[in-house]
Amino acid sequence: MNTKPADIDAYLSTVPDDARATLEELRRMIIAVVPDAVESISYSIPTVKYRGRPLVYFGAAKNHCALYGPAVVAHQDELAAYDTSKGTIRFPPGEPPPEALVTRLVNARIAAIEAAAPGRKGRMSSAGTSA
Repeated sequence: MNTKPADIDAYLSTVPDDARATLEELRRMIIAVVPDAVESISYSIPTVKYRGRPLVYFGAAKNHCALYGPAVVAHQDELAAYDTSKGTIRFPPGEPPPEALVTRLVNARIAAIEAAAPGRKGRMSSAGTSA
């Protein structure tokens, strides 16, 4: 993708069908947890913000889809079946994580944002705590 997409729908229109369907389902799961979230594009990928702070990011790569920003370290046991790194969960197109897991991950990020000092612009660690 050479230019930054204007919004999440524009981003999704550029990815292959199987990845698009997976990311649309992931988006639905995230918004179900936090319906008043604000959707945007940041770092050229879909971003969901809560109280003005990035809650999660998601996107598609050549061979996988990914959810960025959840508390991976705090949920290692639940994420054992996925390819993970510090703040990333990778999964095949057509196989999004179960909704209950996405709900727990998003709720953990919400709790971390709410626990952060008011107005603090610091980064959140992958464990979902202030860094």
